[in-house]
Formats: sequence, C-alpha cells, structure tokens
Amino acid sequence: MKFKVIEGGRGQVARVEVCPEAGCGPSRDDVRREAARRLDASGYHTSRVREFATGAPMPGALRYLSLQLDFVAEALSRLDPIPLDFRSDAYWPAFS
Repeated sequence: MKFKVIEGGRGQVARVEVCPEAGCGPSRDDVRREAARRLDASGYHTSRVREFATGAPMPGALRYLSLQLDFVAEALSRLDPIPLDFRSDAYWPAFS
C-alpha cells in the first residue's frame, strides 16, 4: 500500500472568500468539495476501479476512510455557521 501526502486543492490551497457579513462564509458545497478532494487524493477511486476490473477487493482502510470522510462532511455541513477553517486537518480523518 502506498501513502501520499494530501495537499490542498491539487497542490494549491483553495481559498474561501471571507467577508464580515452573516451568511457569507463557506457553503455546504465547499465542504463537499473538500471531502471529494481528500477522497481523490487518497487513491480511493483508482482502487475502486481496480476492484471492478480485477475483482481484487480494495483495502478495507480505504473503504473506512470513505465512510469517515462522508460522516465529517455531513457533520460540518450541518453546523451553522460552518467554521472558516473547515479545511483544517483537525476536522478530517487521517489516512493510515
């Protein structure tokens, strides 16, 4: 199993527009995009395609990571307001 460093926004940190007005922070779509970016960076989709093509099961750790990312994205998107630092690794599970 290979490990890789997950970087923000495909190597560049994606920025959220911050404005002082209420309701102008990150959206639920921003949280969902962050979850999708982390799932892509983990190699989940490559492993899933390999599973369909060869029949060899994907690692259980990747399946579990997918469930964890979905849970965190759902929990963060329900917060009002969504924290401005929602991309912080403190909120998201680590792939090990």
